[in-house]
Amino acid sequence: MNHQYRLKVEDTALLVVDMQEKLLPKIMQADEVIRNASFLVNAAKVLGVPVLGTEQYPKGLGPTVEPIRGMLTKVWEKQTFSAVGEGGALEYLKSDARIKLVVVGIEAHICVMQTVLDLLNQGFHVFVCVDAVSSRYAIDVKIALKRMQQAGAIMVTAESCVYEWLETAANPAFKEISAMVQERMRQIGTQGNASSNK
Repeated sequence: MNHQYRLKVEDTALLVVDMQEKLLPKIMQADEVIRNASFLVNAAKVLGVPVLGTEQYPKGLGPTVEPIRGMLTKVWEKQTFSAVGEGGALEYLKSDARIKLVVVGIEAHICVMQTVLDLLNQGFHVFVCVDAVSSRYAIDVKIALKRMQQAGAIMVTAESCVYEWLETAANPAFKEISAMVQERMRQIGTQGNASSNK
């Protein structure tokens, strides 16, 4: 069976692009992006999927936000917009033999898109988590997602990734992951209620 289009724990890594303290306040739906990315990172750690990260000029833009930063297996600092433009990230990814990458982060139309296009050019299968990427403006997100998909990236959501990694309710991690899903739903509901009461 060809698993090119399926996410498997054993051949996938999660890449968190530039989710930094001084960048996020300017991003559309930043709270939602952080929540979904954090959910994905937590699930990846439970299931044994490596969680990698990049930081764009952290001296000026700050580190990756917590609690995500504390769960990153490896972090690369960079000045190129693409995560694989410098700093050894590409060499590491190639040596790790994981051919699929789930990508989250900001901004969708700059660092995320350039990273995804470069990874595709290098032969990786790239899955863009659409509910965990964003930019300052909606049009930039819309066009970036369209361009990445046209280039060959597969669009997914955080929850679909997690259940694809799980594969079956018989997975020993299913109960723990289910609790995380319920907590995420509670957070979404609480946020929705708060918004409707404004």
